[in-house]
Amino acid sequence: MENYEKLEKVGEGTYGKVYKARDKKTGRLVALKKTRLDMEEEGVPSTALREVSLLQMLSQSIYVVRLLCVEHVEKKGKPMLYLVFEYMDTDLKKYIDVHARAQGQGKPPLAPKHVQNFMYQLCKGVAHLHSHGVMHRDLKPQNLLVDKEKGLLKIADLGLGRAFTVPLKSYTHEIVTLWYRAPEVLLGATHYSTPVDIWSVGCIFAELTRKQPLFPGDSELQELLHIFRLLGTPNEETWPGVSKLRDWHEYPQWQTADLSKSVPHLDAKGVDLLSKMLQLDPCKRISAKAALQHPYFDDLDKSQF
Repeated sequence: MENYEKLEKVGEGTYGKVYKARDKKTGRLVALKKTRLDMEEEGVPSTALREVSLLQMLSQSIYVVRLLCVEHVEKKGKPMLYLVFEYMDTDLKKYIDVHARAQGQGKPPLAPKHVQNFMYQLCKGVAHLHSHGVMHRDLKPQNLLVDKEKGLLKIADLGLGRAFTVPLKSYTHEIVTLWYRAPEVLLGATHYSTPVDIWSVGCIFAELTRKQPLFPGDSELQELLHIFRLLGTPNEETWPGVSKLRDWHEYPQWQTADLSKSVPHLDAKGVDLLSKMLQLDPCKRISAKAALQHPYFDDLDKSQF
């Protein structure tokens, strides 16, 4: 680790501390992610090695934060892995907050073109993961990093899900947010797949245009009620198999509300794409690849991607 100069701690990720540092050889800024390993007798767990090689492969996409290298360190006889990522100056949550504050001071909100651009990049990144058979499972604005100068959006905090099992609370005792969690997961489905990420993408899409979360529940039940109040309470007709899910109960019966009222700044094509992402039944949700072909992106200059 003597090749890196630690500048400041920038956060506690779900899996350990994250530092901003400078690579002494090249002078470039990097993010060091310290991961605690449950070590086996014979060295680094194979699960961690698999995850790291997967991260290296996936980060060849410009829409996934790049893993530059991995450092294996012994500290007081305890082995640690440092994952060295490219450094990005902000995340989408901070980015939205800054724009929301600016809007409060009478400055314009995030331009629709800007939202469209970020959404296209996010769908590109998610399509890339899904095409490699990987689901993220925890997409949220804090996990999307932004390069303000280049206008790039990249997916981070990826894929350590299987090696390190996602904890319910992070190390800082912050409750892991439920606001982007798909209804099938909230209802206790044991088998779920890539549509869970599309649900999160839809929630992020709405938040980009609203400047505030669409379903800000603080418990699993409350989160479900937020969702059903807007999208209607599901039943066996609208979502076959829903009543067999482990945590299904009888819920208040709501009709589907008008989605466009929740996202007043979004045009009709945008609302249509959003409604396809926020289908309660995961089988009916649009795929990331199909989303890229949606008419909402028709007037976007795609040559820049």
